[in-house]
Amino acid sequence: ILSELLSNYNNGRRKSFFCIAVNLLELPGLREALRQIRSQEGLGFKEQCGYTAGLLQEIADREQVGLKLLRKK
Repeated sequence: ILSELLSNYNNGRRKSFFCIAVNLLELPGLREALRQIRSQEGLGFKEQCGYTAGLLQEIADREQVGLKLLRKK
């Protein structure tokens, strides 16, 4: 799943976000997200990347998982 996200929906700014999402979200939610993402064929690359990130964020909110990378100062 991570490989597909990075290969097809990474606009250069989402690598960390996708890595965190794949590691923290439940597998059924990720599979459902991929199914929905693949069904969106009319979108351009930039819109598809945004749609993908938004969908993963919605799933994270539903599962009450934070997808923000916390870095030490």
